[in-house]
Amino acid sequence: MNVTKKYGADLALKATALLLSVATLAFGVVMQTNASSHREAPSISGDPKADATDLYAFVSPDKKDTVTLIANYLPFEEPGGGPNFYSFDDNVLYEIKIDNNGDAVEDISYQFRFKTKVMNPNTFLYNTGPITSLTDTDYNVRQSYTVTKVMTSSKGKVTSEVVAKDVPTPPSNVGPKSTPDYKDLQAAAIKPLSTGGKVFAGQSDDPFFVDLGGLFDLLTIRKLPGNDGGGVDGLKGYNVQSIAIQVPITDVTKDGKMPTVTTGANAVVGVWTTSSRASMKVMGKSDKKNDNSKKWVQVSRLGAPLVNEVVIPLGNKDKWNASKPANDAQFAEYVANPELGGLLKALYGIKVPPQGAFGSSTQRDDLIAIFLTGIPDLTKPGQVKPAELLRLNLAVPPTASPKALGVLAGDNQGYPNGRRLADDVTDISIQAVAGAAYPLFHSTFTPDALASKLGDGVDKNDANFRSSFPYLALPWSGFESTPH
Repeated sequence: MNVTKKYGADLALKATALLLSVATLAFGVVMQTNASSHREAPSISGDPKADATDLYAFVSPDKKDTVTLIANYLPFEEPGGGPNFYSFDDNVLYEIKIDNNGDAVEDISYQFRFKTKVMNPNTFLYNTGPITSLTDTDYNVRQSYTVTKVMTSSKGKVTSEVVAKDVPTPPSNVGPKSTPDYKDLQAAAIKPLSTGGKVFAGQSDDPFFVDLGGLFDLLTIRKLPGNDGGGVDGLKGYNVQSIAIQVPITDVTKDGKMPTVTTGANAVVGVWTTSSRASMKVMGKSDKKNDNSKKWVQVSRLGAPLVNEVVIPLGNKDKWNASKPANDAQFAEYVANPELGGLLKALYGIKVPPQGAFGSSTQRDDLIAIFLTGIPDLTKPGQVKPAELLRLNLAVPPTASPKALGVLAGDNQGYPNGRRLADDVTDISIQAVAGAAYPLFHSTFTPDALASKLGDGVDKNDANFRSSFPYLALPWSGFESTPH
């Protein structure tokens, strides 16, 4: 479509801006936010070690009886950022939570607590020589962690079990002199769980890909409509802190059995990650039993990508980060009746699906399904309470030929059925807002021809993912990287 010819130069600029405003549903370009869940709310943007950037959940492609869950934290790690290189926070409780019965309450939680030890406090150096092993005396600033599996029964009884203790993290990828065999260092940090499966925590390349520079420059798509390349990956060369865990599928289903059919009662789980900080409460001297008592206060929450960034308005973003999925009905209106959909129709002329208030006959039930309830016969549990979770059908086997557009491209093992590392959630979300997924719920609706072509022009990660756990690409080296 020739936008300038159809609308005129001024209106074309408005139309293009409007199109890209809709794209913010996928990019999180709203005032103080960044793409995906990088700095998605005002408060958490000032607490990067507790800021969840992305969550992934998928049936392991090389070990199909297991599920892999990955939670990334600490956005925009410049690889050369020494001498205090990157780590998890010892004062944060990191959790990956799983709901296996559709009630939006965690039935299983994997908790991660970290501990940092400085071997030689009399030097400013992160390492005093080449690090050749995780126990090398030159490895000066070390971090380890404990993994606790917490289970809640149907009657509310809570039990817990430490499934890995004092697991070492690898160092940051400083450079060829400091970390000469980084691949081996990271491999040594992959450890087994006592209940089966394996775990890894440490630095990795940020697997998310998106054109940040274009979108922050007045929401510009460099090459319209966006499905033919031309974008610049704004996260190229950045690292994140990754928590990856691979467990038997039977460990997370509600009946402890392997799901055999996609419509089975035990097939779908909902996943989200949270970070919490301890709140100190000190009472008066007359109530000494309460001195220094503390509780965990949730400061970050992430399930499906891109929800808090743009679906939730700025005034409620911090509230959403502190809320529980079971209470997400309070935010349903923003999903059912997105403001940007109406603007897209009014200013750009794309025939977006009809929309209306939550519960009305014209609510965006396609977006309700993607973000709140799950897609019928794929990611929707038999009994479901609407909640923003990353829902995964464990009975859908890995495909031999994955498609980056996932379900929109007929690949039911991809997003929004869980999320794989290579899924192009940016393009998927833009196209969904424009109505590309609406015919799944309303067969008589024909999407606008442009709906399935929208995108940011960045179609894959800047580094190749690995074929085995933890699948993430190795982090960029500080010495060899080009500073942003």
